[in-house]
Amino acid sequence: MAKDTKELLKKVRKIEIKTRGLSNHLFSGEYHSAFKGRGMAFREVREYQIGDEIRTIDWNVTARFNHPYVKVFDEERELTVMLLMDVSGSENFGTINQQKQDLATELCAVLAFSAIQNNDKVGVIFFSDKIEKFIPPKKGRGHILMIIRELIDFKPENTGTDLGIALKYFTSVIKKKCTAFILSDFMSPAFETELKIANKKHDVIALRLYDRHEEEFPDLGLIPVKDEETGQIAWVNTGDKNVRNAYRADALRRTAKLKDVFSRSGVDATSIGTHETYVKPLMTLFKKRERKR
Repeated sequence: MAKDTKELLKKVRKIEIKTRGLSNHLFSGEYHSAFKGRGMAFREVREYQIGDEIRTIDWNVTARFNHPYVKVFDEERELTVMLLMDVSGSENFGTINQQKQDLATELCAVLAFSAIQNNDKVGVIFFSDKIEKFIPPKKGRGHILMIIRELIDFKPENTGTDLGIALKYFTSVIKKKCTAFILSDFMSPAFETELKIANKKHDVIALRLYDRHEEEFPDLGLIPVKDEETGQIAWVNTGDKNVRNAYRADALRRTAKLKDVFSRSGVDATSIGTHETYVKPLMTLFKKRERKR
């Protein structure tokens, strides 16, 4: 076995151990509550038993028989989960603990393991400013490990980002309603129209990945800053307070604009930084969705 392949499999195993444990202990129950049972088919009414959820009580039947009765539903169990993964140049940015790309890989793995534990299919679309690769949805651990291997080892052809193209492709290629997670920094030309169309047909969740230093420059004097998508280098004087303030204001504006786009499109979203653990933002998102249902 080639050294590269050995290294790759080691990395896959490491990510599997970490993320599988997380999805076992933390996420699979939450995932089930937050995403499953979108389509509910009514089956029957039966007498209330201890442990039944209060919200399933059929108040009309209860009033008629003077005894609590609950509605029983059959869940349309199986979901398809699509991961839309931004593999553009800006995903290589990361200064604190890890790059955005590393963070995205782990998040994808956690979501994928949570999905297969709930018997769902998982597929991936890798995109830059074009569709780089499409892995059709399938079930099973072997499929997930293949996805993780691709996530670690994937080399995109292009460095730009265009979410509109990715969303358009996703809407056309996945026919049946699915749950889709977009993992990106969302630094892209306008994509609101495509996002609205995708979210009408599917259930779209945005996971915005960011690095703290994209939002705030530390005072490091004169530094070269490279745009990962264009390859251009600009010199920035971080010692100048006005430069730092302008940079921060610009980042805040960008974030606020993105928040508006998500809320206008009806998309659930959360931001996850390379400096923090993704467990808390993900759990908060799942809980928020549970409450909304």
